[in-house]
Amino acid sequence: MLDMTRPEPLRSPLLDAAHAEGVRHGFFTRIGGISEGIYSNLNVGLGSGDSGDSVRENRRRVAHWMVVPAEKLCTLHQCHSADVVVIEEPLGETRPKADAMVTQQPGLAIGVLTADCGPVLFADAQARVVGAAHAGWKGALTGVLENTIVAMERLGAERARIVAVLGPAISQDNYEVGPEFQERFLAADTGNARFFRASTRPGHSCFDLGGYTMERLARAGVGAEMLGHCTYADADRFYSYRRATHRGETDYGRQISAICLEDL
Repeated sequence: MLDMTRPEPLRSPLLDAAHAEGVRHGFFTRIGGISEGIYSNLNVGLGSGDSGDSVRENRRRVAHWMVVPAEKLCTLHQCHSADVVVIEEPLGETRPKADAMVTQQPGLAIGVLTADCGPVLFADAQARVVGAAHAGWKGALTGVLENTIVAMERLGAERARIVAVLGPAISQDNYEVGPEFQERFLAADTGNARFFRASTRPGHSCFDLGGYTMERLARAGVGAEMLGHCTYADADRFYSYRRATHRGETDYGRQISAICLEDL
């Protein structure tokens, strides 16, 4: 039985292998927080309409699991860009506008918030460099994954050693898009047609965000895996922007995926 009173994040075997080198990670679900209503339970979205006190307590619980003080849980003002920032100290109240970050500083947990987009955590355990990227369709299409890898290399990581894991995101079965969406991807690369399949609605298709993300990571030359959980389909464990929209809800919560370097 799930313990609803504390966070129990999902883990990646690929990143767990890096734990011996002091890399800690978690793909947190909505379980283990104090938020109520449409935000229940572990909503960490500072930009949501949830109670600020509840969000801060939820973030404190995430930080506690990551074994860092609450002020050292670093998140961004995400804007669906391909921009990456280097984090060297706690961010405080200032959240840079970007969608990925990298660090080589022990004791800083870097995290990305999602509610259907893909959270991707990166690590080069030997170089002790980690990264986190918010990869929605726009960020993935415009290069946020590759930019994160380059930023890690600038801190001393080696591409051949980097591992990357895609956490819970919306599945192809639940990601229906219009023709203009598909046209963007085909304009970038006609081979992207394989990530679309016809939906039951004429003129529409279903997009495989997970498959597309994994393809971009493979082409970038890093080892990668996908956890395979669908945020839309599993309302008990995940927030979903699209599900909230389909239900006519006024807002939605955000889950966090975080990674940090432990002090050795």
